[in-house]
Amino acid sequence: MAAPLAQAGGRGLGRTLAVALAWFVTLAAGWGTEPALATRVIVLANAADPDSLRIARHYAAVRGVPAENVIALALARDEEISWREFVATLWRPLLEQLVAAHWIDATPMALTDPVGRRKYAPRGHRIAALVVCRGVPLKIASDPALLTDVPPLTSRREFRTNAGAVDSELALLAQPNYPVTALISSPLYQNERPSPFDLGQVVKVSRLDGPTADAALGLVDRAVAAERTGLLGRAYVDLGHREPTGTAWLESVAEQLGRLSFDVQVDRAEPTMPVASRFDSPVLYFGWYASELNGPFTVPGFQFPPGAIAFHVHSFSAASLRAESRGWTAGFVARGVTATVGNVYEPYLQFTHRPDLFIRALARGDTLVDAAYYSLPALSWQALLIGDPLYRPFAVSLEQQREQGDGLPPALAAYSVLRHVTQLDAAGRRDEATAVAVTALRAAPGLALGASVARRHLERGDRAAAAAALAWVAQRDHVDASDWGLVAEIALLLETCARPDAACAVWRTLLAGASVPREVRAQWLPDAIRVAEASGEAALARTWRDELTRLAPLSQKNKADRSPP
Repeated sequence: MAAPLAQAGGRGLGRTLAVALAWFVTLAAGWGTEPALATRVIVLANAADPDSLRIARHYAAVRGVPAENVIALALARDEEISWREFVATLWRPLLEQLVAAHWIDATPMALTDPVGRRKYAPRGHRIAALVVCRGVPLKIASDPALLTDVPPLTSRREFRTNAGAVDSELALLAQPNYPVTALISSPLYQNERPSPFDLGQVVKVSRLDGPTADAALGLVDRAVAAERTGLLGRAYVDLGHREPTGTAWLESVAEQLGRLSFDVQVDRAEPTMPVASRFDSPVLYFGWYASELNGPFTVPGFQFPPGAIAFHVHSFSAASLRAESRGWTAGFVARGVTATVGNVYEPYLQFTHRPDLFIRALARGDTLVDAAYYSLPALSWQALLIGDPLYRPFAVSLEQQREQGDGLPPALAAYSVLRHVTQLDAAGRRDEATAVAVTALRAAPGLALGASVARRHLERGDRAAAAAALAWVAQRDHVDASDWGLVAEIALLLETCARPDAACAVWRTLLAGASVPREVRAQWLPDAIRVAEASGEAALARTWRDELTRLAPLSQKNKADRSPP
């Protein structure tokens, strides 16, 4: 992704002066509660794709969307289509149906524009969200024959394009006469209190899509499950690429997540997080700036916890949603994310979804689609949103989550405790926080909770209590790949507790895993050798040292990759 551009302005949406007052009153009354929202959701599927229809019907059934709100059009099954095909098969028939059913209030005209779109006199719409299902084309290729001059943007070469995301064009269905070259400034961007007029100009679009139909279906089911329990897991912010604008955004994200009492891990080293990083239960991930999904996401069997929101800022991150090896967005969906964003072509940094605004809106209770459009400055451009538009990740407060007690998933319940502990710490009630953590650990031993309790004891100088909180880990004979980084951290904590024997046992279990990649082994072995020698395991230390010698080039590469610039 190119560095941020100087503010380029944008094509403001043309305001229609003759807007009926009665329409505004009706529109304002419609922006209501969740049940009302579901009745105002439109679902778009590809009639030529059985999976697309299945996803549409599933979403409608789960969210209570009326069956008549599902629109199926016969579309190409290619991800990229031409402007001519987009207008003929998608834009024109969809807009005609929405106008005929009074979802969009607009009067058709006899004229057409150079792209072939019929002109309308628009007055607004009453659509809460447009859900685009897998099978609907993803992006529109640039057509040089349709380029027009749109000053001041087209004075810059990078904006002389009409390539863009299908979803970003559909967001302007209620303002159908815009020129397609370059981009449109969104009236919802950073708009804390959008008026009915502002809301009536933009159709908020979200997509249920991914490498497989099942992956797209999972986006719906995981959102609903997470709304019952609230978010359970840790938060990770990978600052990586040090560019001032993006770095400031992500620093703000880390601060906001801390205020929400999540256990936040911030990685400020270059480049992105290494594969062996601690990365257990990443329910919130924000990072940038790599072209392909990498690091802990590539660990064998990695899966996000239910409700997870993952946000990696990069150009072309959603160039394809069918190939999970391209970019980030498809890979996230394949690994069980619940919500994410992406860009189909080069957006330029300042015209992407802003992560700091996105999390701000979600945290105050906005739906996913509202948060996405609050954080997105440009339409008729490259960005898209993946996930259930009605998803509210913060629908359940921490207090409500704690009241569920045994009703929380056992594998994730400890993260609710840790969030409560963080909340108590922030309130200056540290002794109470420690007592809560210790009690919870005794009731249900767990890796994340054990590591937290051990660190708290170490801060008080009580190495024996810290070791006792983790001693049971040394007895495990298997470590799930998702816990590799956390268990490696526990081995280091045991060493700090003056228990090299227990630490050595943990390293032995970790290194016995047949699926551990060579670069991870190269990163672990120096620490493992050190504790093996300290615990009198000379033969084991020699074995590990011989292996490290064979892996020496990888070990040096890991150090170079993580060294400061």
